[in-house]
Amino acid sequence: MKVVNLKQAILQAWKERWSDYQWAINMKKFFPKGATWDILNLADALLEQAMIGPSPNPLILSYLKYAISSQMVSYSSVLTAISKFDDFSRDLCVQALLDIMDMFCDRLSCHGKAEECIGLCRALLSALHWLLRCTAASAEWLREGLEAGTPAAGEKQLAMCLQRLEKTLSSTKNRALLHIAKLEEASSWTAIEHSLLKLGEILANLSNPQLRSQAEQCGTLIRSIPTMLSVHAEQMHKTGFPTVHAVILLEGTMNLTGETQSLVEQLTMVKRMQHIPTPLFVLEIWKACFVGLIESPEGTEELKWTAFTFLKIPQVLVKLKKYFHGDKDFTEDVNCAFEFLLKLTPLLDKADQRCNCDCTNFLLQECGKQGLLSEASVNNLMTKRKADREHAPQQKSGENANIQPNIQLILRAEPTVTNILKTMDADHSKSPEGLLGVLGHMLSGKSLDLLLAAAAATGKLKSFARKFINLNEFTTYGSEESTKPASVRALLFDISFLMLCHVAQTYGSEVILSESRSGAEVPFFETWMQTCMPEEGKILNPDHPCFRPDSTKVESLVALLNNSSEMKLVQMKWHEACLSISAAILEILNAWENGVLAFESIQKITDNIKGKVCSLAVCAVAWLVAHVRMLGLDEREKSLQMIRQLAGPLFSENTLQFYNERVVIMNSILERMCADVLQQTATQIKFPSTGVDTMPYWNLLPPKRPIKEVLTDIFAKVLEKGWVDSRSIHIFDTLLHMGGVYWFGNNLIKELLKEAWKEHTLRAVELLYSIFCLDMQQVTLVLLGHILPGLLTDSSKWHSLMDPPGTALAKLAVWCALSSYSSHKGQASTRQKKRHREDIEDYISLFPLDDVQPSKLMRLLSSNEDDANVLSSPTDRSMSSSLSASQLHTVNMRDPLNRVLANLFLLISSILGSRTAGPHTQFVQWFMEECVDCLEQGGRGSVLQFLPFTTVSELVKVSAMSSPKVILAITDLSLPLGRQVAAKAIAAL
Repeated sequence: MKVVNLKQAILQAWKERWSDYQWAINMKKFFPKGATWDILNLADALLEQAMIGPSPNPLILSYLKYAISSQMVSYSSVLTAISKFDDFSRDLCVQALLDIMDMFCDRLSCHGKAEECIGLCRALLSALHWLLRCTAASAEWLREGLEAGTPAAGEKQLAMCLQRLEKTLSSTKNRALLHIAKLEEASSWTAIEHSLLKLGEILANLSNPQLRSQAEQCGTLIRSIPTMLSVHAEQMHKTGFPTVHAVILLEGTMNLTGETQSLVEQLTMVKRMQHIPTPLFVLEIWKACFVGLIESPEGTEELKWTAFTFLKIPQVLVKLKKYFHGDKDFTEDVNCAFEFLLKLTPLLDKADQRCNCDCTNFLLQECGKQGLLSEASVNNLMTKRKADREHAPQQKSGENANIQPNIQLILRAEPTVTNILKTMDADHSKSPEGLLGVLGHMLSGKSLDLLLAAAAATGKLKSFARKFINLNEFTTYGSEESTKPASVRALLFDISFLMLCHVAQTYGSEVILSESRSGAEVPFFETWMQTCMPEEGKILNPDHPCFRPDSTKVESLVALLNNSSEMKLVQMKWHEACLSISAAILEILNAWENGVLAFESIQKITDNIKGKVCSLAVCAVAWLVAHVRMLGLDEREKSLQMIRQLAGPLFSENTLQFYNERVVIMNSILERMCADVLQQTATQIKFPSTGVDTMPYWNLLPPKRPIKEVLTDIFAKVLEKGWVDSRSIHIFDTLLHMGGVYWFGNNLIKELLKEAWKEHTLRAVELLYSIFCLDMQQVTLVLLGHILPGLLTDSSKWHSLMDPPGTALAKLAVWCALSSYSSHKGQASTRQKKRHREDIEDYISLFPLDDVQPSKLMRLLSSNEDDANVLSSPTDRSMSSSLSASQLHTVNMRDPLNRVLANLFLLISSILGSRTAGPHTQFVQWFMEECVDCLEQGGRGSVLQFLPFTTVSELVKVSAMSSPKVILAITDLSLPLGRQVAAKAIAAL
């Protein structure tokens, strides 16, 4: 008999009562090869015929079961067919369908094309929706049965539904497939959420506790599907976290002006990468702050640390609160952190002794003000600390009793900064004397450093500097003025100039520079600072045009300095005088060296230079420093003597207001300016001392020792101690500056690879990561672009990648890659901009990624395109072995970091696809595991977007990587192709 269609064939089999295997044989005769059974919709047709009556047809159902067992039909076609049945009143039919699901719902698989695997995801989503609707209908039936007094049948069906739900959802593989389906079909997922809510309402009144708890468990599993990648176990066994400690010390010591947001992002990244519980994370921040306070050198550094701890860190925690869970939980975590902190009595006692007050009390008050702690918590913690302090070692009576604690002064300085900014906004021409009074008050004692520290910690320093630049610009010239206004103008110019120099030296010249606006005139101070002011790492040319202004102005200035008894003030153009002084000093030096001027004349001239305005002396010394560098050993004496003359104060009654205060600031500026040149020329100049070391972290390297020895020694000490202190940070920074990024990174990685103890390697990674934060971007480029490829491609170095140092290096590389990638779109931090950039190599020629000039690595990989790892669907076959999500997102490949990451992942792909295994293959596995462990989601913006799609199928062959969660994490699920690759890999597990 010739069969016309599928339905007729099924009916004939039923009429003639064929057995299941007979039916399968005949079906294959009726339908010759060509179309697959799924295309013919066999599963659909069988179910449709089986479910015609009130109870299912057992014979036709046996055909379907045979088709499933012999893989005539795919799991996705069966699930889709089941989910079309919606007459839940036919309980026998429903139970038969549940039995069919029970055959395979916990062992779904698909070895076909990527589209078929996506089809399985969609079918599973439909089946889950059907199961939820079926469960809700069964629960309704049970409720009606209870009212009628016949609950047994409904209870049995509800138990069956929940059992299938639980069985389907308890498989991680199924949940991963559902995760992909949710991204493919957002509307279907919304329907599932609605069904889940409806089911919850129905089951809320269920008397059977076992069924209710089973239903709740299923609901929890469904709700966990969208977030299945963001669950990480936290480290509960550790109490110290050196990375957090070092990041805080680094920021407090070197980057007080840095943006709060970038510090928050960096700390959040560290917390996520190291899985640190929030209370211990906050505790580590406080511990680092107290250590920083205790070990900070007296003077400006101590004030900076005080401002950082009591003004900036509470703001950082306020922002962290938004990053983490809700308000209530975070305040509990902060409270818990303080409870732990109070147990560290020796640390707190030492801090109290150093700061001459109860530090914890002030900190608790600040946290209370910012809403980080409830009032009850603040009072409770204060009481505990008060009780502890009664047993603290007492200071000698009278000692420091009358000195106000820095903490109080800093907290008071913060509102003062705001008031000063308002005052500076007023019209300077209306009441210059009033403004002078405010500025004069700022110069007394340590007021200026207090105000600057408070402004830096609260992000107001840039606007503070801008106001002083405007004031300085306003006072450069005054027309038609008498003696009194002229002296006020001279003082306002001088004070603003000195303050700006002091800010630039203490906090970095970036704070002073304005955003470049085309066509806008650059203020005098900015011009002078960029071209004439000596800074660390900046070499000035004394013959530069900026030091050679109009000769007539120079001549008149020389005449004025040489002939007058004192400097004239009326109608003086101070900016011109400052720019002309360098050339005038050169003329005077030449005259002195040629015997035209005697030493007494030189004294008179230097007294004139520094007698009224100190800024002229600063400008003169700035040029002299550049000039001395260029002179031979026997030619320097007179220039250095002139610097000595300019540095000493003038003992005269005929000086302008606030002279002594201005001289103190001038001397600290001159000392910093001359430090490098005095060291290089082995000269000493005694600057009048204020009793405080103005340059506490300068010249820390031991003399006559190779810098490599210094680096290995300091790292060994830090590793033994387990944490980085401020002094070590400055030594590392100096070494990085001297040796360059490659030398620095390479030598420290060599030290890491020497470690043989697991605990030591893990500690070394935490410390190295924090040391690399000195210039994370550049170190990462070197590490991923030079050091790692060198180790992975040279078989003679593979032995160094064994466990534990290999695991540790993989962890460090991932941490650096993630940190740099997450922050490289933002601005480089102040301390990184300050350092002179040496170009490691031109990354564009080193790693070309365009088709015109393929790199060696690309040519190597293009030969692998015929390998079995190329996916089998039509869209996949055309996919080159280097295609990755980053190319589909059109990431800018001219960016060095993107280029280096893309090439590193190509190298990883090549290693996984090669036939040679070894420690380098193991290293790649550790690297990928760490990527998965640290990432919440391998989506857009993640470093894993550079992983070629074809590598996924290679990775799955590594037993440790063949888990659904790993596949979800390493593929970019925001892309349709990424979802196809993930579905194919998971369905084949």
